Amino acid sequence: MILTKTSSNCRFCSILSKANGEDPIGSADYCDRWLIIELAPPWVGDIWLEAILLPQGVIDSLKLAWESGLKLLPIAIAPDREYSHPNFTRVLYYRRVGERFAQFEKQEFVIPHPQLGSLVTALVEQPEGLSHFDTYRQETAHIRELLVCTDGNVDVACARFGYPIYRTLRQEYAVASGGRLRVWRCSHFGGHQFAPTLADFPQGRFWGHLELEMLHLLVQRQGSVLGLRPFYRGWSGLSRFEQIAEREMLMQEGWAWLDYQKVGQVLAMDSEAQTWAEVRIDFTALDGSVGGAYEARIEANASVTTALWSSTTDDDEPLVPVKQYRVSRLVKVA
Repeated sequence: MILTKTSSNCRFCSILSKANGEDPIGSADYCDRWLIIELAPPWVGDIWLEAILLPQGVIDSLKLAWESGLKLLPIAIAPDREYSHPNFTRVLYYRRVGERFAQFEKQEFVIPHPQLGSLVTALVEQPEGLSHFDTYRQETAHIRELLVCTDGNVDVACARFGYPIYRTLRQEYAVASGGRLRVWRCSHFGGHQFAPTLADFPQGRFWGHLELEMLHLLVQRQGSVLGLRPFYRGWSGLSRFEQIAEREMLMQEGWAWLDYQKVGQVLAMDSEAQTWAEVRIDFTALDGSVGGAYEARIEANASVTTALWSSTTDDDEPLVPVKQYRVSRLVKVA
């Protein structure tokens, strides 16, 4: 069934996307660093471009990073009654370490509000100055962080569909984790049409079109990984076509694939029409016991209609066709 509008006066982009069979794979932002700052909602306006809710030092550091070509993306997380501390701000900073990797290196600080700008400057521009903040450093490398987008200021679908997912993860899975899992409400990180959507750190994997029934598989990683196929947006350590290929490798290799160190490269592609690409992904286990490489060809094989934003009336947001891709060839070459 192809949907073009809903029966109500509000068309949710995620309902349209899912009903029309839009595949979320390849939609994770390719990124080297993630700056995650605890910040009370609502997250209105250009909070990363103007000093509305954040100190000018944060804005200046982000601007400098982007101007220098650094692939850094910021996310705001809402304070949590259990996790948060009055008059302090939590900052999580994830960065890619090395060309081949499996997860982002994590640094966490819980810092007095007035020092937030100085800390971000040190993280982004002057890492040699981080020793000044050692008092506030948190040893939380063992904690997995799930960030569920509930940002209704950007798109109403994220708030409406994200909150039930957040609530279940927070009240059931985080509570039962023995302190090894935290779940946060967060600002938008792209992919409105795939709501409800979440980010999984430190690995930096993104998931969308989430359903309550698949959360156990996502969190516990027990059972067949094939059940996660339709929900996988991609790994942010790879570019778009590499992400599409990497999903097939995950499906073949199973859960162990998540912990392999990987590096991808695009060997050739149709850079104009974006109808095909050939990629290679090399991988090794951390202890060197497993290693190899896959090569894959990705081809556009269909087009579906979607909306990139939710609309308040049926005609506010135009529908657009988007290419859908398949892996037409996957070969283990090493």
